[in-house]
Amino acid sequence: MAATADVDSSGKKEEIKEPLIQQTMISADEAQSKNKESVAMVYFSTIVAIWGSFEFGSCIGFSSPAQAAISKDLDLSLAEYALVGSILTIGAMIGAITSGPIADFIGRKGAMRVSVAFCVVGWLLIYYAQGAVALDIGRLSTGYGMGVFSYVVPIFIAEIAPKDLRGGLTTLNQLMIVCGVSTGYIVGTVLPWRPLALTGLVPCLILLVGLLFVPESPRWLAKMRRQKEFEVALRKLRGKDADISREAAEIEDYIKTLQHLPKSSMMDLFQKRYVRSLIIGAGLMCCQQFGGINGVCFYVSQIFVSAGFPSTIGTILYACLQIPVTAMGAALIDRVGRRALLLTSGTGLVIGCILCAISFYMKVHELSLDAVPVLAVTGVLVYVGSFSVGMGAIPWVIMSEIYPINIKGVAGSLLTLLNWFISWICSYTFNYLMSWSSYGTFIIYGVVNLLAVFFIAKFVPETKGRTLEEIQASINKS
Repeated sequence: MAATADVDSSGKKEEIKEPLIQQTMISADEAQSKNKESVAMVYFSTIVAIWGSFEFGSCIGFSSPAQAAISKDLDLSLAEYALVGSILTIGAMIGAITSGPIADFIGRKGAMRVSVAFCVVGWLLIYYAQGAVALDIGRLSTGYGMGVFSYVVPIFIAEIAPKDLRGGLTTLNQLMIVCGVSTGYIVGTVLPWRPLALTGLVPCLILLVGLLFVPESPRWLAKMRRQKEFEVALRKLRGKDADISREAAEIEDYIKTLQHLPKSSMMDLFQKRYVRSLIIGAGLMCCQQFGGINGVCFYVSQIFVSAGFPSTIGTILYACLQIPVTAMGAALIDRVGRRALLLTSGTGLVIGCILCAISFYMKVHELSLDAVPVLAVTGVLVYVGSFSVGMGAIPWVIMSEIYPINIKGVAGSLLTLLNWFISWICSYTFNYLMSWSSYGTFIIYGVVNLLAVFFIAKFVPETKGRTLEEIQASINKS
């Protein structure tokens, strides 16, 4: 306004107005372009990292379609193949124990490369296996890589993402796991088991190449006092013209505070300042696994057969439902929040268990037998859909958010180990429970999921729209 007041009445005032308006419009366009640029590398880095999640799913999805062919070709007994299946979980437990220290020592990208190496060795051993021993070692190796991926991928994404995108991007981890499992089931119907093993190398190759073009986690670089690399990585993630000074200062201040603390150990998790984080993290892992998901997942065909529903149709419905529902959860997490989705998911799990329990009760007592198959498949689909929309992904998202970086490694290792151990318990005991009482099994799972809803309502905070530093400061108070 002051500039135009000094202009005479010869028309120059009008000439100045037009360029000013154009400049404002250009600035708006540039701002929009900068905004797109500021998240482009975050999206690209996330897409690269979640190929580790796809590899995770490929490891899980291999054994089911390959079971009959492997047992026949290598002359394996039921007990020998049971070891082939279960040893994957043992490898994942070992990977979980070491994942945190590895990610802290060589970085998030380094840990993903270690995972790739173990998976590649494992798949090649499986491909060339001529007996049970090589097959077991191969599965153990892929299981180890899977265990490390289960920790490092969501941690990496959470540490590179802006707070308004963090939830949705982190849940892509679970979506890609589901895609990997479903792809394994589908491809396994048309490929022999040895070529099927080689398909597990594809996501490894994509991840290895992609990691050459993405930056390391800025928070890890700051923790390691690699100041120049920290600033370069943060600027690369936020865009070359972005103002990173405020975010960089927050991260650096937080890291400096943590540096005054002694080096973390497993026992440090039980200090008063971290007790609430430990309760939340461990509680969510228990809620996720004790609700019976791995029992249902591993033996879904058996459930359909027991209920009198065609297993092939049921399994296809099961696989097709997981991907869109998981994608919906990823789209909603940063809009409706973590707690709301977890509570909705837990409630749906209870309903699914009730429907399954009723269907098996009706079958045992020969009540309305025509309705049993429909009721059973409805219960399973409600259960699986409810798990996929929230309980499958969000515990990992929250785990990646609530721990300070000085104990994130040991906390991640402990909780990932806990998750895999409970997973093994549930998958191992499912058949015993079903032989004891089919409807009783789902009543137990329903009660556990109901308790999970109460736990979430009481203890789990909402972390949507807050920086990692803000979340940890509010939770981990002395």
